[in-house]
Order: sequence, then C-alpha cells, then structure tokens
Amino acid sequence: MPSPQTLSDDRRRVVAAWAADCASRVLPLFEAEAPDDGRARDAIERARGYARGELDAAGQIRVRLVAGRAAASATSPAGAAAARAAAQASGVAHMGAHALGAAAYAAKAVGLAAPGDPHAVDDEIRWQLAAADQRVREALRLLPPLGTDRSGPLGTGLLTAGVLGSAIRTLQERLAEQR
Repeated sequence: MPSPQTLSDDRRRVVAAWAADCASRVLPLFEAEAPDDGRARDAIERARGYARGELDAAGQIRVRLVAGRAAASATSPAGAAAARAAAQASGVAHMGAHALGAAAYAAKAVGLAAPGDPHAVDDEIRWQLAAADQRVREALRLLPPLGTDRSGPLGTGLLTAGVLGSAIRTLQERLAEQR
C-alpha cells in the first residue's frame, strides 16, 4: 500500500509547481553565495518541468538528491536552507509531501536571512498560502498531519523539528482552517 504522503501523479504535478515557486523565492540567497553552482536552480527547473508534464517521476527520482548536495556550497545557514528548499521541490516527483518540505525550508531560509525580523517566517508562510490555488490546497490537505505517518518526509525525521516542523504545522493548520 503506498504511503498517504505520496499523492497521485496528477496531484504531485500540481504541488510541484507550488513547491518550485516557494523555493524560487529564496534561490537568490543560495546563488549569492555560490553563483557558479547551478544545482539548486536546475532542481527548481526540473520541478517545474515535472509539473508541466515534460518530465516523468522515474527520471526525477533518480536525480532528486543532487540539489541537496548543493547546500554544501552555501556559506551561510540561510543559503544552505535555500538549496534544501530546491532539493525538496525536486523531490515532489517522488513523494508529494516534499512540497511541504520545500515550503518549510524556504520559510527557514527567509527567517535565517532576516534574524532581526520576528515576522519574517510567518510572512513567508502567509505568502506561500496565498500562492497556493484551490487545487494545491486540496492536494496538500490530503497529506497526513506532521509526525503521524512514518513512511515519508512528514514522519519522525528532520522536517518535524525546529523551524521546519513549526512551519509545516502552521501550513497544515492554516490549510485546514481554509476549508
């Protein structure tokens, strides 16, 4: 039985575009630190290509970890979080729950880049929700609440703790309120 974090291929394509939008907003943080490293930008473009139906899930699954390794090229935690947002966006072809990972890493990157702004993360989450159309919101609502299903990125791992976990919980709570 597939994980409830997977989503159907059609729904993964819908949320892949949104995840790419979330990651694109913070990509300049990474590119300012690693201008010659195109892996994060490529990951976002591949997520968009998958969303448009130009790339298949199998091909994306094979290359989804490339952008994650780009985080090592960053010189700051904000730049590394931006690269990880791109990696999560590219992972949506594999599992839909990575869309929330992309959004969470983007929010984390924004917060790290603006340490004096206590509203930066929440403002980014507000933007993310406003950028999610009805189809995206419906697909994201199908994902299990953070920490309740161990079979994917929303299980008990890295995405459940700290700023990442807080961002995903906030996204899921606000999505539930928008019904």
